[in-house]
Amino acid sequence: MQGKTLLLSQRRVSNLVAYCIGYEFEDTFADVVDSETIETTNLPAVEFSRRAYKLARIALGSPNLARRLAPYPRNTACLTRDFELFFPVFSHAYEVYALATIPNWRKRSKVAACFITEVWSDMLPKYLLELLADFDHIFIGCRNGVEEVARLTGRPCSYLPIAVDALRFAPSSPDEPRPIDVSYIGRRSQITHGALLKDAELRGRFYYYDTVAASGIDLKHRTFRVDAPDEHRRLLATLLKRSGFFFANRSYVNRPEFTAGRDEISSRFYEGAAAGTVMVGEAPRSEEFQRQFDWQDALIPIAFDCPNIGDILAELNGDPGRLREIRRNNVREVALRHDWLHRIETVFDVLGLSPTDEMQARAQQLQQLATRFAP
Repeated sequence: MQGKTLLLSQRRVSNLVAYCIGYEFEDTFADVVDSETIETTNLPAVEFSRRAYKLARIALGSPNLARRLAPYPRNTACLTRDFELFFPVFSHAYEVYALATIPNWRKRSKVAACFITEVWSDMLPKYLLELLADFDHIFIGCRNGVEEVARLTGRPCSYLPIAVDALRFAPSSPDEPRPIDVSYIGRRSQITHGALLKDAELRGRFYYYDTVAASGIDLKHRTFRVDAPDEHRRLLATLLKRSGFFFANRSYVNRPEFTAGRDEISSRFYEGAAAGTVMVGEAPRSEEFQRQFDWQDALIPIAFDCPNIGDILAELNGDPGRLREIRRNNVREVALRHDWLHRIETVFDVLGLSPTDEMQARAQQLQQLATRFAP
């Protein structure tokens, strides 16, 4: 049966591990909405067309003329029927040019909206954001970029927070064994990491951490590529469901010169809470974080550089009742507020669309999960 919604995905051409959470959103969307997906497949062709478009746009000063002159990417998909909703998901603004692979998307879509998971207001390519002017609504995964995207596109823009597949990440019960004592993945403090290594050896703890080489000019990134986004998300969920403590910090915590005070909520908070871990780390210094994670002990605050982390964790372990309550609260709150379904419901509400039967069924599953982790 042909879907009523069309998704455009970059998973075949953009395989950094950080992008997997956006593909999880697409998968959840496809599970609860009658849809079909077109995947961008020829990145070199898209990039060649984008560069040609950029040169023409700069030389002629007209986006319309630039569109006519730039060659369409090979393997374009010319739609032959209409859709009620067109909803592409982009991990960053430079992926927007993939719209050129579906040249007649606007004519074939009754309603069109998109979601860009990461946007920073000082890193926005104006010549690409102009291409979003035909959308009815633009959803942004970073609060700091909403106003600037709205200004550059002239379209309504809303903040749509990141979320998680709560049904995948949730443990089977509050008392499920957690053989991994501590997990610390992604960006990290070498001071805290070194202290954890020593503490794990001293106390015989199972400390799980990345061994992938740091990258970037400043060697502050820890990223890699994946063959199958779904498999990676399954692995991450399995690890976190079996982890006692989990480090969660605000986005780009080790690059304060990059964020310049524009704190954003990283995916680690949603993932760690959904899996029922006890999260420790530095929270975003924002009202938005306080609003989204407003329950008791959602995060145990510690400094990014924490040489005495071993003693802190030992003290926390001395109160198992508190830890059990934290795990229950974390799973329950995510099930009620931060599953991808809640973001899809927001999209449908903003666009004036009716929820599907599958959305309502998932809502019932999430309610059952929340009930299972109630005090």
